[in-house]
Amino acid sequence: MKPYILSLGAGLLVGLLYSLLGVRSPAPPVIALLGLLGMLLGEQIVPIAKRLHARQDIAHFVKSDCARDVLGHPVARMEDPSPKSEHER
Repeated sequence: MKPYILSLGAGLLVGLLYSLLGVRSPAPPVIALLGLLGMLLGEQIVPIAKRLHARQDIAHFVKSDCARDVLGHPVARMEDPSPKSEHER
């Protein structure tokens, strides 16, 4: 139940922000996509801040975990399933 209440609260805050900015909801596509990008990037602020505070390396974290979370899981390259003979290789 807690995630639902938190989601509702976040939605209310975004709705309030949209109202203050004079943007109607649902927002025009570009504004909505930029808002989603902001949410994805904003989720990474706390983990990065924790690593900075603990004096841990953040470059690897940003390149691996943050990139995966923001950009999604990389698509595995498809290999040709048919076996090739020696002269085809």
